[in-house]
Order: sequence, then structure tokens, then C-alpha cells
Amino acid sequence: MTDAAGDAPDGARVLIVDDVAMNRELLAKRVTRLGHTVALAENGETALARLHAESFDLVLLDVTMPVLDGYEVLTRLKADPERAHIPVIMISAVDQTESIARCIELGADDFLPKPFSPVLLKARVGASLAKKRLHDRERLYAASLERELELGRNIQSSFLPLTLPAPPGYELAARFRAARQVSGDFYDAFCPPGRPEVVLVLGDVCGKGVPAALFMAVLRSLVRALADEWALGSATGGSQAELLERTAQLINHQIAETHGATNMFATLFLAVLDPASGAIVYLNAGHDPPVLLDAAGGVARLDPGGPAVGLLPGLEFRVGRAALAPGGLLVGFTDGVSESRSAAGELYGETRLLARLAAGAGGAETALASVVADLDAFALGAEQADDITMLAVCRSAT
Repeated sequence: MTDAAGDAPDGARVLIVDDVAMNRELLAKRVTRLGHTVALAENGETALARLHAESFDLVLLDVTMPVLDGYEVLTRLKADPERAHIPVIMISAVDQTESIARCIELGADDFLPKPFSPVLLKARVGASLAKKRLHDRERLYAASLERELELGRNIQSSFLPLTLPAPPGYELAARFRAARQVSGDFYDAFCPPGRPEVVLVLGDVCGKGVPAALFMAVLRSLVRALADEWALGSATGGSQAELLERTAQLINHQIAETHGATNMFATLFLAVLDPASGAIVYLNAGHDPPVLLDAAGGVARLDPGGPAVGLLPGLEFRVGRAALAPGGLLVGFTDGVSESRSAAGELYGETRLLARLAAGAGGAETALASVVADLDAFALGAEQADDITMLAVCRSAT
């Protein structure tokens, strides 16, 4: 019997695999009467060839066949990620519990004994196709969601600076690696309009995924929106410390008052670097203390001067001061770096991070590349649990 087409508007495409021609024709007639399109295969090899060349919604697969039996066909089909979702009903005259159990263990969706009962055939074909339609809808939804997340990731990537400032005698570098499609981390580095200073920003929003990413966009936009005020304030006599304090207070107020119901907050590191002197004025709002290394091997940390922004209205923040001397290196990072884990569950930790930075040589790019390589070697085989972000500034020794 040749392939036959049903006329039902929701008819499925069914592949019938049996080495006995009479069985194939009988099944084909009954399945066609159910309104489905039928294709035939006389053995397992032919069935696999048709499955690779054509699209099917269901397979009726005989267990006992020469050349390639139903068990082997089922095993290969379920091992194929592109076709493993196709439901399979095994058919056999062998009505034994052991055979049925083996088929189910190999991934079969149902079992149909010979001789074929029209009522049972209709019920089991209908149930398997209903499962297939549900699975197809889930796959379409997942694909749609994946496209949206990819679009979100691209949009979020556009929030990060395309280029970093490059004042004479300084090198800036950054690394960003999201744990999921979108991230709650961000970094920024820019010169306020008309000003020689370099503003450095690191942020880490609580949580992960889409909620954290949306909140990150709000936080980053708030920081950038205040860039003009920094420039204006500096031009009219406002100190950098006052501008940083005001920036943190405004951001905290906006998050706590406007978005308080979301229970979201973020750690934030803001710094203003004067390239001429190397002086750094910074404000650390609950963030992991950045590392400041000097040419002689000394290590300092830029500790928090207040809590994370957005926790409560009216929070106060204290400004700190430091200096990036010739040959020095400043590295800021989010907790996704220090809290990375190995496959055995071991914590990377700040001690190892500091040792890696202290042992390194070269500029900002070299330092971050060294840390990333060490992180990758340490976490080999482990899933990345949190976003990883680093921002470094190196001042030349001369």
C-alpha cells in the first residue's frame, strides 16, 4: 500500500513501521480513517531514513523485525535531540510485561498489542498526538521566549560602554560574563561632558535573570542621567565628594521611594579618577571593596561607606579617597568573581583573587585576562552561578 492522506483539518502525519505487509496495510487503513496522513516503512533502517528526511508527528513501531528491531530504532530515535520529541507507540504480538517495560524504559510513549483493536488504536493514537501537540506548543513558547531573551541580552549589552576612556598614561579594561541570558551586573566608565576626570561605575543588583536585568537598566540610566550634573557641579564649584554623595542619595531615594514595592536593591561603586594626579574620590555603597595595588606590592581595599542603595529611604553615604600611583592597578569586581565555585563546590574566594592580582604583571587587560583564565581553570565543569564583572584601571609607571 502506498502513502495515504487523510482529509481531517487537524490530521497528523504518522509513520507505520512493520515488516509484515498485511499489518502495515491494516494499520494504514485504520489510521487513515482517523483522519491522519500515513507513511510506511518495512524495516527499521527504512524507518530511520524516513524520519531523518521527513517530518512526522507519531510513529507506530513494531517490536520484532529483521535487520533492525524496534528496540534499536527506538533507542536511536530517542538519542537524536532533533527527533526525540516524536511520540512512539510500540506494536507487538508479544504481550509480555517485560517487553512493555523495556519499551517504556527506552522512551516509548505507549504500547499496542496485536491483533489491533480499533477502539484501543484510536484512543492511544489520540492520546499520543495530544501529548505531541502540547509538546509542540511548549517548544514554540520556549523558542519565542529564547528569542525575546536574546533580544533583551542584546539590548542590555548596548548599555555597556562600547569603548573605554583612554587618558594619557592610563589603561582601562573590563570583563563581563552573564550567568544567564541577561544580567543584574553592569559597569561603566566615561568622562563627564567637558571634564577631564574619568567616572568609574560598578553595580550589582540583587537577584538574577530578567527582574535583575530590568532593575539594572533603571540603575544604569540613573547614573548616566546624573553625568551632566557632575559636570555642572564641578564647573560651579561643587566638590567631587559632594557630587558623589548627592548621586548616591538621589539613586537611593529613587529606588526606595519609587520602586520600594519590588524589594530590589543594588550594591554600587562610584569613583572619580583625576588622570593628572591619580587622585581617586569614591563612594562604595555596600559593594565588594575594589583592590588597589601599588608598584611595590602593597594592597589596599576601598571599603564601603554605606549600605546598598534602595534598602531604605534617607540613607547616608560616606565618601573615601585614595590615589592610583605610577605603576598602580585598581580592580573592581562583583561577587560573582569571588563566589565562583569549582565542580567540587570549593569557593574561589577573595584570597585567591588577591594572590592572582598581586602575582600578575602588566596592565589592566593583562590582569583581567589572568583572573579570567584562573577562574575558568578553577570552575571547570561547574555551572556559573552568578554574573561575573570586573573593571580595571592601570597607571603607567612613567
